[in-house]
Amino acid sequence: MTTPTLDRRLFLAGLGASGIALASPALASAKPLVQVLKDPNCGCCSAWIDIMQREGFEMEVQNASWETLSQYKTTKGIPEEMVSCHTGLVEGYVIEGHVPPTDIRRLLAERPDAVGLSVPAMPYGSPGMGPESEREAYSVFLIRKDGATKVFNHYEAA
Repeated sequence: MTTPTLDRRLFLAGLGASGIALASPALASAKPLVQVLKDPNCGCCSAWIDIMQREGFEMEVQNASWETLSQYKTTKGIPEEMVSCHTGLVEGYVIEGHVPPTDIRRLLAERPDAVGLSVPAMPYGSPGMGPESEREAYSVFLIRKDGATKVFNHYEAA
């Protein structure tokens, strides 16, 4: 009977495979978590949440009264003119209203020093607010920490 020997290449290959196996669960759960506070009776919020899930975001949803939701928006630094129906929190950024997933990914990639993003006034054709093929023009705003806003992205009418 021969005794198996462990050479350096075999050891390093095994070590590399172990690292990949250990990292796989972490990579599989690398979906950004969006914690959403919303009115329990709002169908458009649920539609936006479904879109976000299909786009690879992990969604954690909590229903709240409008009074609680309004207070939450204020404490998170959302200016009154930027308010929409639901409020999300992802990796320290506020997501107010029907913000498209592509803009959220861009925000997370660029990491600006800001409160977050908003699509105020629930425009028709924004995610969760009707078909994109019939959308009205709208802008996604970056909310700065001083309360100022600027256009982060703009969508023309379809």
